[in-house]
Amino acid sequence: MIGRDPGSGRKWDRRIERAHALAAVHPAAAEGLRFYERIAGFQRSLYADVEAALGSGQEARPPGSLREELDLGLLLPAFPGFLALVEAAAPAPLSRSTAELGAGGAARWQDVLVELWRTADEPPQLTAAEALVSWTFLQPYAEYLADHSEALAESGSTPDRCPRCSGMPQVGVLRPLGDGGKRSLICALCATEWDFRRIVCPACGEENVDKLPVYVAEELGHVRVEACDTCRHYIKTIDLTKDGRAVPVVDELAAIPLSLWAEEHGYAKMRTNLLGL
Repeated sequence: MIGRDPGSGRKWDRRIERAHALAAVHPAAAEGLRFYERIAGFQRSLYADVEAALGSGQEARPPGSLREELDLGLLLPAFPGFLALVEAAAPAPLSRSTAELGAGGAARWQDVLVELWRTADEPPQLTAAEALVSWTFLQPYAEYLADHSEALAESGSTPDRCPRCSGMPQVGVLRPLGDGGKRSLICALCATEWDFRRIVCPACGEENVDKLPVYVAEELGHVRVEACDTCRHYIKTIDLTKDGRAVPVVDELAAIPLSLWAEEHGYAKMRTNLLGL
């Protein structure tokens, strides 16, 4: 399966509604989830603007080629408003860094966006704040391109990188299949979902089950840390067989206790989220 959500507008609503619901029951994550709600609201509007400008048709794009497209003429006019939103809504350190980026002007903004887009994941040429801001801004554009691409042929392989844009996975998913669950990964940039083997580390390919510990917190029984003792990385996986209401990219944000457990045990997340976790 290489999936996309055909309900482009509704999927953003689901994310925002889920963040609002989780904030009410997980106080430790409430501030971050409320920040995400505001970011997702902007992303929803930007996605709609891109779709209005570029159309709703499907285009043929070869595997891994999505990052060959970047329409800065369309995107740059929206960037100052996004910077203002992040500066106003973000925690103080990110707010200050965003203000500095805003002061850099259009030439700097273009450099930062191009660098993130071409370098894929957390490019070393950018500060952590620049990478985070440009990543979250470019997400709806990347997701539009993925949603409006013709389906990729099934290759029979299970790549550890996104088959659309070669991005790293943000979160894993277990979906009901027979008496168990089928595992897939969701791209951090374009939100493409693709099948991945159940017992294997997506960071290094380790297959020895004894080296792949799993941790679940009682208060978030449908979210699990899937770690690897070989490369010392982990990914969070949302188990939809336990909670079918979950929205993976949002529920992952709420699982702060699992991030703390992983860090205390020396595991590093494959791809940090909007909250830097």
